[in-house]
Amino acid sequence: MSAAFATVLGMRFLHTSDWHLGRSLHRADLRDAQAGFLDHLVDTVRGERVDTVLVAGDVYDRAIPPVDAVALYEDALARLRAVGARVILISGNHDSGRRLGVNSTLIDASGVHLRTRPAALADPVLLADSHGEIAVYGVPYLEPAVGLPDLEAPPGSPDPEEDPDLERPRTHEAVLREAVRRIRRDAAARGNPRTVVLAHAWVAGGASAQQRQQDAERHRSASERDISVGGIGYVPASLFAGFGYAALGHLHGRRTLAENIRYSGSPLPYSFSERDQPKGSWLVETGADGTASADWVPAPVYKRLGVLTGRLDDLLTSREHAAQEDHFLAVTLTDTARPVGAMERLRARFPHILTLEFKPAGVTADARSYGQKIRNRDDLAVAAEFVRHVRNTDASGLERELLASAFAVALTQADS
Repeated sequence: MSAAFATVLGMRFLHTSDWHLGRSLHRADLRDAQAGFLDHLVDTVRGERVDTVLVAGDVYDRAIPPVDAVALYEDALARLRAVGARVILISGNHDSGRRLGVNSTLIDASGVHLRTRPAALADPVLLADSHGEIAVYGVPYLEPAVGLPDLEAPPGSPDPEEDPDLERPRTHEAVLREAVRRIRRDAAARGNPRTVVLAHAWVAGGASAQQRQQDAERHRSASERDISVGGIGYVPASLFAGFGYAALGHLHGRRTLAENIRYSGSPLPYSFSERDQPKGSWLVETGADGTASADWVPAPVYKRLGVLTGRLDDLLTSREHAAQEDHFLAVTLTDTARPVGAMERLRARFPHILTLEFKPAGVTADARSYGQKIRNRDDLAVAAEFVRHVRNTDASGLERELLASAFAVALTQADS
């Protein structure tokens, strides 16, 4: 990549997002993996002579992050600045914007620009390269229930001053459309066509509402928190048309909605649904006319994720699974009867197994509710059915006698 960009004098950005510092994967500690990614990020900035790092939200995994996650974040910012890059960062739906953006006005002077306040989203960070000025706008995650200060209704809507009971629009599309309108108005006033926008939102492609719905559902993963309001949490990609580059965050998979509208995705897979997703960052270069080109920078792989399904003895002996012995694994056993000590036996070969399910082959799920399953049945019948559900074999005569004795003792103690 260095050779490809050697003679270009435009501004270079590195677009990343969704670090989720402090997150684990089914209780597996990911601190070393996250630290390794941040090392890679610093090395990329140094090696590719990146001018500005764009972090499109969800820096942390929760509003009050653990201390070691804060330490990783602080260290990353210091090292990125030490190798000469500015950092522009917005808050995501997992972050506390107020906490993440504390002292942002003072920190601006250091070259780290925290854009976490919705009211300031139309105040750009102004950068300059050999082609002139670039205005970078940061749109943090916008909570529809809160909206934006002085949110305006769409054209043609009733005047709220004439109808004091009129409710302002409170949808993801309404607040984000208003945010983009304010940014376009500011950019037009500056007379500068070279604009970059960071936004943390669920953005879908497609010309029709049905196409956007299908696109949105197809590209979401299990580790992303649902941000739907009234059943719809996504917004159309057309909102970002005309900007030089839109650096998006929230979805964990890499996506190119248009040449100028991209998701970098998360740097690590945070669920097994993401196991086949490429992870990394976009190296973006803006030209004299404000248009952007982007190259993919793969992130280092800490540990691959895998899914295994089969009988316990087959999983323990088959050479077919040798390559997955060091992977993080989700295992589903299909034995007709639940094997004793399955997890311990599996971990002897696969030490990094994270989840274990039991789905016996040939058994269909019972669609009845719990109430329907126990209706008109005595305690012993319910307990025997539970044994069958857990083990996929009927309780033996001796087991039924033990269960009956236990119920009798329990009833006697309850009466006394």
